[in-house]
Amino acid sequence: QVQLTESGGGLVQPGGSLRLSCAAPGRTLSRYAMGWFRQAPGKEREFVAAISRSGTWTYYGDSVNGRFTVSRENAKVYLQMDNLKPTDTAVYLCNADPASDVHYVIGPHWGQGTHVTVSS
Repeated sequence: QVQLTESGGGLVQPGGSLRLSCAAPGRTLSRYAMGWFRQAPGKEREFVAAISRSGTWTYYGDSVNGRFTVSRENAKVYLQMDNLKPTDTAVYLCNADPASDVHYVIGPHWGQGTHVTVSS
């Protein structure tokens, strides 16, 4: 079991930026394709972004495309969120996929999430 930990959430004004991190303490994430999801109160979990093991392939949900950027180094995966909107308010979770060589599918490992609130 991979223990994932998200960090970097907080309160930000509309138009602001945040950078989220996902790490697995004590191990590298280089063996995993990674995804970011979010869940707002009373709503279903929504796909945000994904990145392949190599980092050469990325994919974004329609609601964040052009505003969010997913990246990675060996130990961590990041989600840079720019031009944030109140509708981006949610708990953001990372997900690890051990199976995909080129792209990403939802894997079995989830973090607990970090809260992002966008409000003036």
